[in-house]
Amino acid sequence: MTEVQTATSDTRDISAADAEKTFSKSVLVSAVRCTLTYVLIPFVFPLIGFGTGVGPWIGLPIGIAAIIANVVSIRRFHRADHKWKWPMTVINVGIIGLLTALVILDSADLFR
Repeated sequence: MTEVQTATSDTRDISAADAEKTFSKSVLVSAVRCTLTYVLIPFVFPLIGFGTGVGPWIGLPIGIAAIIANVVSIRRFHRADHKWKWPMTVINVGIIGLLTALVILDSADLFR
């Protein structure tokens, strides 16, 4: 009987609200990464005297964190059996694709 209890205690029920909250957080992390990449680093940082060449060092870890957040979001939508799980999966996969391109570009900049 303890084996059954252990097996069921490992699988946590995810509510639709949990899945939606995780999706919102993953999109927020992605938005922060894009804001840094396209607004702050090229325009604001030079105005305040922040050195050039720091973009990849900032963008790479945030991009990786955003990819992880999007994967977690996909998993939560599917575990919750949310009615919007497939549309959200498509959105998350699209964001992951764009973030992957940015991570590759940032990595290339670091190793030049």
